[in-house]
Amino acid sequence: MQPLITHTGRAVALRRDNIDTDQIVPGEYCKRVVKSGYADALFARWRKEPGFVLDRPEHQGATVLLAGQNFGIGSSREHAVWALKDGGFTAVVATGFGDIFRRNALNNGLVPVDQPLEVVEELMAAAERDPGFEVTVDLQALELRAAGRRWTFTAEPRARGLLLQGLDTIEVTIQRGSLIDAYESRREPWLPAIPRGSATAAAAAAAAQDPAATR
Repeated sequence: MQPLITHTGRAVALRRDNIDTDQIVPGEYCKRVVKSGYADALFARWRKEPGFVLDRPEHQGATVLLAGQNFGIGSSREHAVWALKDGGFTAVVATGFGDIFRRNALNNGLVPVDQPLEVVEELMAAAERDPGFEVTVDLQALELRAAGRRWTFTAEPRARGLLLQGLDTIEVTIQRGSLIDAYESRREPWLPAIPRGSATAAAAAAAAQDPAATR
């Protein structure tokens, strides 16, 4: 994963409140077992509506989604975040997020920016007036900037630190491979264990860098 420090992109306004994860990605798409390939699933039911805002030509390529209140509520499906990422979005600006969605978003490189309703309304109005309207999300400074103005936001410190470094939780675990192997070597053989392959953490790290080597 690439480090995410600041992102500037065109914004698109989705004027709907209480958007749940089933509306973001319908359940029938959650049978897939991979983390990519969900662009067609993003808001799939709403895309059947004539003139749906995300399908309008002037909003193609937008990377910052402006939404209403309580975004990402409902089920815990991580697919909702994967679909937003595959749809080209790097950040969502809204008034309130579902707790699990917020955590899933940060773990997958999507920045949830929580702002008061009046700020979101102001940004939405600007994006609707000008399809080229850009917003900057600065994860380093914890600032949202647009049209010469700036607002602060918060992010869970550990998740923010990983995004700034371009790491996910699996990569952090792999980095600690030598500590894991050392612990396993000291573990009493009589203790219960789950059978596993013979690969060490170091070998797993090498395989992660070069998946073809394991084929």
